[in-house]
Amino acid sequence: MRLASVEVIPYALPFREPYVTARGRLEQREMVLLRLRDEDGLVGLGEAVPMSLRGGATLADVVRELEMLGDLPSLDETAFAGALAGCSAPARSAISIAMLDLRGRRAADAARPGTELPVVCNATLVSGAAAAVAEDASRWAAEGFSTFKLKLGTGDDVGQVGAVRNAVGGNARIRVDANAAWDLETAKRTLATLEPFGIELVEQPVATMEELAALAEGTSIPVAADESVTGTTDAERAAALGACAYTGIKLSKVGGPEQALSIADILPAYISSALDGPVGIAAAGQVAQTLHDTDRPERLDLAHGLATQRLFASTVASVESELRDGMLHLPPGPGLGVEIDERALDAHRL
Repeated sequence: MRLASVEVIPYALPFREPYVTARGRLEQREMVLLRLRDEDGLVGLGEAVPMSLRGGATLADVVRELEMLGDLPSLDETAFAGALAGCSAPARSAISIAMLDLRGRRAADAARPGTELPVVCNATLVSGAAAAVAEDASRWAAEGFSTFKLKLGTGDDVGQVGAVRNAVGGNARIRVDANAAWDLETAKRTLATLEPFGIELVEQPVATMEELAALAEGTSIPVAADESVTGTTDAERAAALGACAYTGIKLSKVGGPEQALSIADILPAYISSALDGPVGIAAAGQVAQTLHDTDRPERLDLAHGLATQRLFASTVASVESELRDGMLHLPPGPGLGVEIDERALDAHRL
C-alpha cells in the first residue's frame, strides 16, 4: 500500500473541569492528529498523546517525528515500519493506529467483528475535596457506571475513598490510582487503611518495580502497574517478580495496538485512555474488544478506562464512540469509524 500524503495537526481539547492528579493539573489536553492519505484518496486517522507529565516526549517532539514521515523517500508500509524504530511511543502509536484505520477503510466491504460489542468502562474521578468527588461519583453512577477510579496522592485519600463508597454503595467497584506518588511505607499505611472499603485494585502506587513487588506481598488489595510497564520486557520482568496482578495499558504509552496486545499476553490487562481524543479512544476500544475475545477469564472481568471523553468540553469529531449506560459503543463505520468535523478541528488547532 502506497501513500500520497502525510498530514500532522497538533490540537487541544479543553476539560470541563481541571484534571487534577498527583502528577499535576491540566486545563486542556494537547494531542496530535495524523492523517495518512493513500493513492486512492482514502484517509487513515491516527492520534498521539504526548506523555509529558510523565517525563516523556513533548508535543513538539511528537509533531517533529510525525512530520519527518513526509520526508521519507518512499511513502509505503515498509518505509513506515523502518521509521517506527526511531520514534517515541506516542508517535509510533499514531502511525500504527493510522495504518490500522486505513487498512480497515480499504477493506470496507469486510465486516468488522465485534462492532456490536460495547466496552464496559470505569468512571474516572478527578482528585479533589471528598464531598465534591463523591458528588461526581454519583453523577457517573446515574449514567450507568459501576466501577469508579479515584485519583489519589493529592490530599485526603482515605476521606475521598470513604465518601465515594458511601455515595455509590457496597456493590460498586472502586479502584485507586496514586500515579507513583507514594513511597513504599506510605503506600503500605494507606492501603491498610483503605482495605476495609473493598478496593478492586490499586494502580501504580509506588514508582519502581521492586517497590511494587514488595507492596504486593504486604496488601490484600491487588496491585496494578501502569508507568512501570511500557513494553513486553517490562511486562515479563513484572511477571517474574510478582510485582502486579494486572497492568493498565495506554496506547500512546506503549506504542500502539500491537504492542498493547503483546503486553496483555504476558499480564492480565485493562486498556486505559491517556486522555485521548476520539481517534485514540476508538482504537483503544477495538483493542479492549480484542481482549474480550479470549479464553483467558481474567481478562473478562475488568472495566476499561475509556470513558474519558466525558471529561472534555468539546470534540473534533462528527462521528465517534458513544458512552451509554456505562459502556463505550464504537462507531459502526469501516476502520475506526471516526469522522472528523473540520470546522471543530480548525477551532482547536494549536
